[in-house]
Amino acid sequence: MLEALHVGSGKVRELYALGDDRLVLVASDRISTFDVVLPTEIPDKGRVLTGLSAFWFARTRHIVPNHLLALRDNGRSLECRRLEMLPVEIVVRGYLAGSGWADYLERGEVGGTRLPARLRESDRLSEPIVTPATKATEGHDVNITEPEAEDLCGRTRYRAAREAALAVYSFAARHAEHRGILLADTKFELGVDVDGVVTLADEAVTPDSSRLWPASGYAPGGPQPSFDKQYVRDWCLGTGWDRTAPGPSLPPDVVRGTRERYVEAFELLTGIPFARYVETPEIVL
Repeated sequence: MLEALHVGSGKVRELYALGDDRLVLVASDRISTFDVVLPTEIPDKGRVLTGLSAFWFARTRHIVPNHLLALRDNGRSLECRRLEMLPVEIVVRGYLAGSGWADYLERGEVGGTRLPARLRESDRLSEPIVTPATKATEGHDVNITEPEAEDLCGRTRYRAAREAALAVYSFAARHAEHRGILLADTKFELGVDVDGVVTLADEAVTPDSSRLWPASGYAPGGPQPSFDKQYVRDWCLGTGWDRTAPGPSLPPDVVRGTRERYVEAFELLTGIPFARYVETPEIVL
């Protein structure tokens, strides 16, 4: 077995190389909000992200190829194919929330897509829309238009990635709603393999990359309860934090509540008890 060489760190993940063609993505328990990594970790968060990503990769490979080769390290790491990553994130939105809601209030559009007048916060859109963003290891991601994304990626590659993202979102949203969760929005990262085939990478439909709402309490017209890190965002903003580093330390009750939300999202979406996944990670595949 080749020795893994550390080649990079993200807000949440550590990246290791296994030779020239494989990578290991280790999901830490770090949590970031407003693109700032907070000083307090959330126990088991890394395993939730890894397990959910593997779950979705296994169930969407008929839609688009993905980079997953194997689960490692007791369900905390993904061994993956190395790709040439596209320089944008592709955000798919099925509901009007977050920065999309703020953009709509200001301009009546989101990511260059004009929306009908008089929509409410958290309204379901008539059809999902795509809003790309540039990727930032540090600092804030920047929303861009689709023509700008085409310029960065190349039209053919971007269009293939866009269609793949929409298809995976639609599949995941149907599955999630059947399990009692609304997938309000989610972001995808894609790359191309050695043959130039657009391939899904990084993570997929997790509480870090998605806005997940309980379907039973859905009531458009304001913010929704969530299974994602909106709970942490709201607590941080309540402290008067200005969204710049360093972020505030989280108290024990917020840590506990956040872990509970992540684990509940895992169990609802997969139908698998989290403790069983920890014992036998391959169960999600």
